[in-house]
Amino acid sequence: MIKAPTVEQMATMVNKGDTAWMLICSALVLLMSIPALALFYGGLVRTKNMLSVLMQVFMIVSIAGLVWACWGYSMAFTSGTGATAPFIGGFSKLMLAGVTSGTYAATFTNNLYLPELVFVVFQMTFAMITPALIVGAFAERIKFTPLMVFVVLWLTVVYFPIAHMVWYWAGPDFLPDAPTDTGYLWGMGALDFAGGTVVHINAGIAGLVGCLMIGKRVGFGKEATPPHSLTMTMIGASLLWVGWFGFNAGSNLEANGVTAVAFVNTMLATCAAAVSWAIVEQLHHGKPSMLGAATGAVAGLVAITPASGLGAPMTSIVLGLLVSPICYFFVSFVKNKLKYDDTLDVFGVHCVGGIFGAIATGVVADPALGGQGFFDYTQFPAGVGTYDMAAQIITQLKAVGLTIVWSGVGSAVLFFVIDKIFGLRPTEEAEREGLDITEHGERAYNM
Repeated sequence: MIKAPTVEQMATMVNKGDTAWMLICSALVLLMSIPALALFYGGLVRTKNMLSVLMQVFMIVSIAGLVWACWGYSMAFTSGTGATAPFIGGFSKLMLAGVTSGTYAATFTNNLYLPELVFVVFQMTFAMITPALIVGAFAERIKFTPLMVFVVLWLTVVYFPIAHMVWYWAGPDFLPDAPTDTGYLWGMGALDFAGGTVVHINAGIAGLVGCLMIGKRVGFGKEATPPHSLTMTMIGASLLWVGWFGFNAGSNLEANGVTAVAFVNTMLATCAAAVSWAIVEQLHHGKPSMLGAATGAVAGLVAITPASGLGAPMTSIVLGLLVSPICYFFVSFVKNKLKYDDTLDVFGVHCVGGIFGAIATGVVADPALGGQGFFDYTQFPAGVGTYDMAAQIITQLKAVGLTIVWSGVGSAVLFFVIDKIFGLRPTEEAEREGLDITEHGERAYNM
């Protein structure tokens, strides 16, 4: 076994360029939430609910940051105890205990580290955006305070365990002589480079459960509910695209060739998905729409996320071309057929796109197709042996299934309990008047 380096040795193994890159990526991922997601969602709702969506996203980001620092980081990225260790971390770093400018987190390269606070803030931004994604599924019909309570509990019960299961290997207090200290899905060999399961499937299933349990909007299917500002939606989608480079390329935790792979794959898959959605709309409706192009771009970003650092540029284009028709089918046909009111298509884009991307990762990561295979370091649980595409796809399916069940059941319980205690739904009168006034006493626009 390799002896763990001392603190003094780790301090000399920190690359200033990597540190700067990761701080930039953290800011880019924050950009994805505020203002990007807030504008993307806000533009899609009616004028009377615009401010409520902005407020929900803004405050979810704020609350999630506090929760992450107080107990989330410890639960996701420290060693657990006993039989629960593969599923959830411990409490050794509550309130960031012991995390200072002189502690370090491992990257994916042997003998290379980041200041631990850099890793803390980068992962914090993921915890900020994931619950913010959920609100799009039941926008325009949920009370503010119960939603904030749900976010705190959902992060604790659903997000932190999934993050631990997928991304934890000996945590940021990396010890080369403890290779068995892994999250459950990481130890299984599941591949999720930047959050297909942790972020998108996780949030997408929670959103579907929420929209079903909260119920349909007043007038759903009878009254027109057009987006009030596709201009803002386009701006939001564009900012999401820019911020996503921090999300995907930053997930390599250092600036090297694999970072460039993730960056290029993210660019190409998104381009292909936007074009693909426009083509599908042209064939189906005779006109490509701005909303469709923006939605397609987001679907491409979602799908490439788990594969971003593992695939190759040309297979990433194929992935982008394929995800849009699949998501379009769910958004335009399945939702209408089953008549569930997923307001902003969180399930149809994030969950369905995330599922497709997670499974496709097992394909595009194959070195025979130009993929990265498994990372070339011995500590990766599945890093030894020949790449087996069929076996990897099965592993990916298991990871998808576990995420769906964990998030689905956990979210359902939380929605049920919070609704019984606080009541999730505003009155019909309040909903008709709009949540901007009834929940916040303000309007997005003074006319």
